[in-house]
Amino acid sequence: MKANVIAAVVFWAALTLVGEAFALSDLFPAVGSDQAKDFDHIFRFLLFLGIPVFTVAVSVIIFSLLQFRARGPEEDGPAMRGTGLPPRIWLAVTGCLAVGVMIYPGLTGLSKLQSTGSGFGWGDTDAEIVIKATGQRWFWSFEYVGQDVTVIGNGREVVLPVDASIKFEVNSIDVIHSLWVPAFRMKIDAIPGRTTFMTVKTIELGTFADQQSFRIQCAELCGLDHSAMESPVRVVTRAEYDDWLASQKSK
Repeated sequence: MKANVIAAVVFWAALTLVGEAFALSDLFPAVGSDQAKDFDHIFRFLLFLGIPVFTVAVSVIIFSLLQFRARGPEEDGPAMRGTGLPPRIWLAVTGCLAVGVMIYPGLTGLSKLQSTGSGFGWGDTDAEIVIKATGQRWFWSFEYVGQDVTVIGNGREVVLPVDASIKFEVNSIDVIHSLWVPAFRMKIDAIPGRTTFMTVKTIELGTFADQQSFRIQCAELCGLDHSAMESPVRVVTRAEYDDWLASQKSK
């Protein structure tokens, strides 16, 4: 029995090393905002903690199938009551992990997200740029507040300056939509009759042509042409952004 336990532990360790190596690889699309860096860190942290727990269950199942499977008609084995030290260790470790992730990144991450002005009923009053995003079946419209510029329709490019705090004021005129920018790792529902807010800090130049994560996508199934609710995003220098605004105003 001791040899079987040692073999199972070795198998678990090997699976865990493979899983952690996979978790440390570059799994994410391009990072376009300060918030994206935080979310990627949180995801990796949770993956790092979760993989050993997951591989315990997987290794026990696989090892049991390989080592102890029945090769002919046999009687049922003795019942296992789940008492003793191993179940207590399992409960203590997983319980501590659960409480730990509720605190970090759970409560701490939520507090940081709210402080940036993303969610329901509040916004970042210090945002440099405010964009009113309105969803309807089946396209988005984006009004640049104070600039007399509105971008309407699928495929129309939304241009943003780099190193700027941008607040999206999000609403819908028909059903629930969801505004999602993969490069920013941010998503907020567009709810009829209610304005929600999402604030991002752009940190990298990027275009949809180079990285498809630079796009605004509806992430809430809203009907027949839901998948068509997509607008490319281009993050440019401040000078290019000012030139783009001027070109839009002259139309």
